[in-house]
Amino acid sequence: MKAMPPIDIETAAELAVDHLIQPWPVAGSIGDETRGMVDEAEGVYVYDDKGRRLIDGPAGMWCTNAGHRNKVLADALHEQAMALSYNTPWYTSSPPAAILAERLAKHTPGDLNHFFFTTGGSTAVETALRFAWFYNTVRGRPEKCKFLCREGGYHGSTYLSASMNGNPRTRNWMASAEELVIRLSSPDPFRRLDDMPVEAFMQSLENELREAIDSHGAENIAAFIGEPIMASGGVIVPPEGYYKRIRQICADSDILFIADEVVTAFGRLGHVFASEARFGVVPDIITFAKGVTSGYFPLGGMAVSNRLLDELRASNHPEAMFGHGYTYTSHPIGCAVALRNLDLLEDSILEHAREIEPYFQAQLKTLEELELVGQVRGMGLMACVECVADRESRNPIRLDTEVGNRIDKHCQELGLLVRPLYHMCVMSPPLVITREQIDQMVAILREGITRTMDDLRREGIWNG
Repeated sequence: MKAMPPIDIETAAELAVDHLIQPWPVAGSIGDETRGMVDEAEGVYVYDDKGRRLIDGPAGMWCTNAGHRNKVLADALHEQAMALSYNTPWYTSSPPAAILAERLAKHTPGDLNHFFFTTGGSTAVETALRFAWFYNTVRGRPEKCKFLCREGGYHGSTYLSASMNGNPRTRNWMASAEELVIRLSSPDPFRRLDDMPVEAFMQSLENELREAIDSHGAENIAAFIGEPIMASGGVIVPPEGYYKRIRQICADSDILFIADEVVTAFGRLGHVFASEARFGVVPDIITFAKGVTSGYFPLGGMAVSNRLLDELRASNHPEAMFGHGYTYTSHPIGCAVALRNLDLLEDSILEHAREIEPYFQAQLKTLEELELVGQVRGMGLMACVECVADRESRNPIRLDTEVGNRIDKHCQELGLLVRPLYHMCVMSPPLVITREQIDQMVAILREGITRTMDDLRREGIWNG
């Protein structure tokens, strides 16, 4: 058997320009671009095409929770591939999928004891939304088909999941199911109008939800979907108690509550699932992905309440089919890796994440000393540094290349990958990060922001 032919990283970059379409391209360069190449990684570090060792600040994309080059997870891939590499989920199932469902049921809140496994976060959300339709239709309420979601939220790149996204950039140039979507305001305390007291801000969000339900009719709304912390929206941490209030209003109005934990599950907030542990909420459905395998294999899923399944079984339509599934649903390799990943989390990683959280948040908070930084916020091992033109107005600086990209460029030169979002820098490193590595990460980020401030002053863009 021949090994894959060796290729240098420069040649790989050329091949990408010639043949590879990258995610989220713009029309002017689609299919004709390359992005920073990385070809090796270990622990919290990745190595780029310039030979630099970089702290993986975003943990890939919120997912490499157990760190890179973890032999336990790599062995799980190999062992399961040699035992059973694939089975069709239409008329067979595999032990890893069944065991994983049972293991996860020990961590889910309430009676969320059943699982549908998918290929990632987008398909997990798509599954949950379609299940909400199926649930209501089987119960004789097909008109109950709209969804409540929020500005600033992110839920995926498939048709329905992308329709729920709160950033217009993800929908501007493609059709979406806007007729099914009811958008609510972002629960962002940093952006509350006129420094409204937090309790008044909470009440305004609650009133907005009630008014939306009254306007559209609870009889027409299938579900609310929301992230416990709005990750790609800038790590928006809502006011304490917000999540519980929204959940109660939904329950009172017979509207399903879907917690999108694609980012917040599997240790990012110190627990396998965070809805109840950190926010005191038991949802009807939880979606998850990313950290479930620490990014070693594409896998996602939804956890569903026993109550919903019991009501379906008791309906007058036993022949009704949930016509939904994927070729790679319950993939045996993905489920086997997830089981080993869960072992690692339960053994020490969850405890480490909870112990190091205060230090991680406190060290990043010191960046508020810098004039360009309006706020540092976060929870668990996820945080956002938001840059502003001035702290009084809180106006963000959005340049043609965006401040976040400028900071990221400087940080890469210094040894850190940043997740730039417009005028924000998101940090969500592997959960195995140490205090010393946090110190290094924050020091580099401080220098990257400082150099960006110098650039902006020199170019006459900012006078802070």
